[in-house]
Amino acid sequence: MSTEQNPAAEGFSYRLTRTLDAPAERVWQAWTTPEQYARWAYAAPGSVEMDVRPGGAWKATMVTPDGGQFPLTGSYLDVAENRRLVVGMDVAGKSAPAAMTLELDAEDGRTRIVLHQSCDTAEERDMAEQGSTMLLDSLGAFLAGGAGS
Repeated sequence: MSTEQNPAAEGFSYRLTRTLDAPAERVWQAWTTPEQYARWAYAAPGSVEMDVRPGGAWKATMVTPDGGQFPLTGSYLDVAENRRLVVGMDVAGKSAPAAMTLELDAEDGRTRIVLHQSCDTAEERDMAEQGSTMLLDSLGAFLAGGAGS
């Protein structure tokens, strides 16, 4: 995995890259099917709803390692099946959603996944990057069969 951190004109950004031993279609399904997403993305069972189309809404209740729960909502800003997903997350006090971009590139039955996001501060970037790293770790385990896939 490689990580780049760049203070950009629009804020602070990070980029995470992984190559997963699964075809792009399977990675896409894991990220866009509520039942699969809940199994690897630290979401409370039954809490995930997804309308995966540009402008479609999503919601999930995330569960922290200590058992705490917090609801998240947002919308899909861009959808190109099996290739690109831009997820907007509603942020209290902000008019525009925080956008996270997921790009998939199929390579001989494997998938190179690039996840990137820009944030307003270094602290927000560091927290988002930590969360995204945990998600990619869990996704990799799920796709490898280590999370009850």
